[in-house]
Amino acid sequence: MRVAVIGAGSWGTAVAGIAATNTETTIWARRPELAEAINATHSNPDYLPHSELPDRLHATSDLEEAVASADVVVMGVPSHGFRAVLEQIPPLAPSVPVVSLSKGIEQDTLMRMTEVAADVLPDHPQNRIGVLSGPNLAREIAAGQPAASVVAVGDRELASALQGLFMTPTFRVYTNADVVGAESAGALKNVMAIAAGMAHGLGFGDNTLAALLTRALAELTRLGIALGGQPLTFAGLAGMGDLIATCMSSQSRNHRVGFGLGQGRSLEEITGEMRMVAEGVKSTRGILALGARHEIEMPIAEQVGAVLYDAANPADVVANLMLREAKGEMEGIA
Repeated sequence: MRVAVIGAGSWGTAVAGIAATNTETTIWARRPELAEAINATHSNPDYLPHSELPDRLHATSDLEEAVASADVVVMGVPSHGFRAVLEQIPPLAPSVPVVSLSKGIEQDTLMRMTEVAADVLPDHPQNRIGVLSGPNLAREIAAGQPAASVVAVGDRELASALQGLFMTPTFRVYTNADVVGAESAGALKNVMAIAAGMAHGLGFGDNTLAALLTRALAELTRLGIALGGQPLTFAGLAGMGDLIATCMSSQSRNHRVGFGLGQGRSLEEITGEMRMVAEGVKSTRGILALGARHEIEMPIAEQVGAVLYDAANPADVVANLMLREAKGEMEGIA
């Protein structure tokens, strides 16, 4: 199968490199100069400068060229630009699967990215629209460190084919039919990573982080199930696995945003220094709206929103969380 990866950020580039080890792959970069640099140097100097890319990976800034003969289209653009880019892609044959790498919520519609894809491509079989999600920090995967992920798509035969397409000796891929669960977990964990970053920035230790991650998992599981996800998905790679990696690692853009906020820096100052989007900054508002729509209690996300959008002091939101009404640990999870 020929693969087209749309988006040349760090994760899109890493996935393109994975696919290119198994099959002919094209990556689309918005800027012509970046596409030229990837072709000339076999690396992405802007987003993965120290990682060598396979020789058979070809870059282009022409969307039509990128997807012209693709058997699989992988969408690696941020959630706020997902719809606009997908709308520019020439019509795809119904047999061509669309796989999202984006972990966010569309702000106006509150749609997940597979829902956006189905909306833009109304005649496309929905069981051929899926996600690749898991504890996948791009630099580590590009460096060949052992890692695992989940490809979630409704068509089981297609899931097996995609599993083989993305599997390498250092990147293990599992299949899962729960697209809603895998995708919603990926979006929700970004909000929690901002909270974890704030805890680090405030100087709190491992007990605090362990408690935060555990309650964050309960929170994202509650909303994910309400959206239609399966409970076990949230205990797997797309849920707990991604939550741990994103909340614990300074490589996570969302964690870096939270860390800066915890240190007392402004959101504008932090994001102004970042080349790539921290999805949680935009997604938190949408996540809270989804929680309100489904009447799901989301105390951690609410406090993150208060810091991001209402200029609340991170130290104060800790007190707000700790002084909430006492309750049983498993209330509202199942």
